[in-house]
Amino acid sequence: MSAAQIGMLVTMLVYLLGMILTGFMFKDTNKTVGDFYLGGRKLGPLVTAMSAEASDMSSYLLMGLPGLAYFSGMAEVSWTILGLSLGTYFNWLITAKRLRRYTEKINAITVPSFFSKRYDDKKNFLMCIAAVEIVLFFIPYTASGFAACGKLFSSLFNVNYYLAMLISALVIIAYTSLGGFLAASTTDFIQSIIMTIALVTILIFGVNVAGGMDQVLANAKTMSGYFSLNRSYNIATASSSSFDVIAIISTMAWGLGYFGMPHILLRFMAIEDDRKLSISRRVASIWAFLSMLISLLIGMVGLKMSHIGAIPSLDESASETVIIEISKLLSNHGFLAVIVAGVVLSGILASTMSTADSQLLAASSSISSDILSHTFGIKLDDKKQMLVSRLVLLVIAVLGVFLAWNPNSSVFGIVSFAWAGFGASFGPAMILALYWKRSNKFGALAGMVSGGIMIFVWKFLVRSLGGAWDIYELLPAFIVALLFDIVVSLLTEAPEKDVTEKFEEVASMK
Repeated sequence: MSAAQIGMLVTMLVYLLGMILTGFMFKDTNKTVGDFYLGGRKLGPLVTAMSAEASDMSSYLLMGLPGLAYFSGMAEVSWTILGLSLGTYFNWLITAKRLRRYTEKINAITVPSFFSKRYDDKKNFLMCIAAVEIVLFFIPYTASGFAACGKLFSSLFNVNYYLAMLISALVIIAYTSLGGFLAASTTDFIQSIIMTIALVTILIFGVNVAGGMDQVLANAKTMSGYFSLNRSYNIATASSSSFDVIAIISTMAWGLGYFGMPHILLRFMAIEDDRKLSISRRVASIWAFLSMLISLLIGMVGLKMSHIGAIPSLDESASETVIIEISKLLSNHGFLAVIVAGVVLSGILASTMSTADSQLLAASSSISSDILSHTFGIKLDDKKQMLVSRLVLLVIAVLGVFLAWNPNSSVFGIVSFAWAGFGASFGPAMILALYWKRSNKFGALAGMVSGGIMIFVWKFLVRSLGGAWDIYELLPAFIVALLFDIVVSLLTEAPEKDVTEKFEEVASMK
């Protein structure tokens, strides 16, 4: 291992140690399960905004988007950014404030408990089904985060993948189980800052090496279809192909996923003052758009750097490592540059960890609070509930490690599938629960189940037909879930008076 690699590794280890210390800082703040899973609703507007976006973006921001721009040009990455930006903004605008007020009104601390209490589901069928779907989609999602961390250390420092993955998982488990929601949200806020530093640093350094932004743009213009929004460039063949309406709709559909993401919805529920959510919305929307735009530019800059021989030429599978390759080049410029490169690589680690910790908490709360305590009626005092919560978190993490054991697993394939699963299962049900008084528990249950099933049906049976059927499974599943929720609600008995009165009370809040 070279001196530069050692310097970067030490920087990243210091970062990991800092995350564990943050967990210790919040260890004594968790007096109840509500504190552990929702932080006692004490988040400020900035932490709410930035922790939500950090837990949302994952390593897709620092690896997926730059790689997409590097390899295939502007079409897919631009439509993706537009879809995600719109999804981010409207989720904050439509969902955040009313969900915060509703969950406080009915004393719900998890997404499944919100659905159950919103419809006065005394048998907790909604809570159980929602909790099962969260576990179903979050455990492999968490595993993908562990795998991404292992691959990062393994590729950078030639260390054993399994050892790197296990150490990363242990760090995430440590600070999350110690400090709970407040520790996860605070570390996510810190990690969003590190991610920002990483993006800006790499862009500035890369543009300088490439000879300026004019040279970067001129290089891209020489490639057929690179800047087109309806043609996809292929760096391997130096040609472009059609990026049709079906592809555009499919790509933009990613934005629908936000309405059903439990780890993002929990941030809405946890802010201390719902009147400050407008601040959070602006901060989150601006940061998300600008960070994705910088990621796009980094992919374009990296392409120019490859053409002048500054970094290696990358094929499709390796294009996601463009920031890593630029970081390696940066580390060759002295001691300070090594430290900066280490911070940049910590940003990639941060983007993954900030998602995995939130997923662990959401999945853990689904089992310990929603299934064990409420569905099966296992009553424990606060101290024992905290112990059970931490044990469940550990079990889920162990399952995640088991699923991440294959180093050749597709990280982004898993993320895409789980994102669709949450978006379709909970998105339509959440919007209707917040804004449609006539919706009832039967409709919500039908929407959740049909959305989850349709994800599997479309992914494995329909999409493979190709052509007009080759649409991202989230869109058709979202539509099916929405229709089932509405139709079944209308075909079954109206909600009870107590349920509609609470709805009206929340709706009338200014």
